[in-house]
Amino acid sequence: MNMTKTQQLTNLIKQSRNTVFFGGAGVSTESGIPDFRSDAGLYSAKEVYGYPPEELLSHSLFRRKPELFFRYYKENLIANAEPNPAHIALAKLESQGKLAAVITQNIDGLHQAAGSINVLELHGTNHQHYCVKCRAEYSLDYTLDPAHCRDEFVPICEKAKGCANPTDKCSEIVRPDVVMYEEQLNNATMTAAIKAIERAELLIVGGTSLAVYPAAGLVDYFTGDNLVLINKSATARDEQAQLVIHEPIGEVMLAVMEGTGI
Repeated sequence: MNMTKTQQLTNLIKQSRNTVFFGGAGVSTESGIPDFRSDAGLYSAKEVYGYPPEELLSHSLFRRKPELFFRYYKENLIANAEPNPAHIALAKLESQGKLAAVITQNIDGLHQAAGSINVLELHGTNHQHYCVKCRAEYSLDYTLDPAHCRDEFVPICEKAKGCANPTDKCSEIVRPDVVMYEEQLNNATMTAAIKAIERAELLIVGGTSLAVYPAAGLVDYFTGDNLVLINKSATARDEQAQLVIHEPIGEVMLAVMEGTGI
């Protein structure tokens, strides 16, 4: 751990009047959630399911082969994951008035589980599901229960809402409220994220290589004084940053908590 850089980050947070955090998969991997875009994730997807992750999680495959989509989705879902020191530190920084917003590419809800309130989920959340026909809402637990599924994996709507005959059930697929590949990000969420970044004096980007667009392009809206990048490996924006830390984000944020006295 580079304590000099960690102290620099701590000082920047103390001095900033408006700090925003923008995170990717690396924030959640330390909670045991695999990064499907890693080499291991790519290999496993092709070897076990016959397709790369981007296709398995695409809207077109969801429509063509819902059984395969949900098999991959459910078998790679870590429903009992717990927040790690990065999630906890960010929540505490927000509660102390030192963090204005968390913008995340993750769908696991761990920021909220840690106590963060102002969380902008660019890719939605796997804790909410809805019927593709009548839009009835369902919980994650409902969709994981085989009793509510056809072909073992595909959750089916059991509500009468929206059906021509009230005694009938939709029997349509219940999908996760996430942004699949080939789908557009939610406009309202993107607008809120852009505004948050535009207003920030300090932007901390963690756990992402900034290689996936359009989310990675959010950094272009930052006009503040200090851009900080925390990632185990180099990113496409390292040269633009005032501070670059190539360390596990959980360890870095734990040190920041200690340095800020939170």
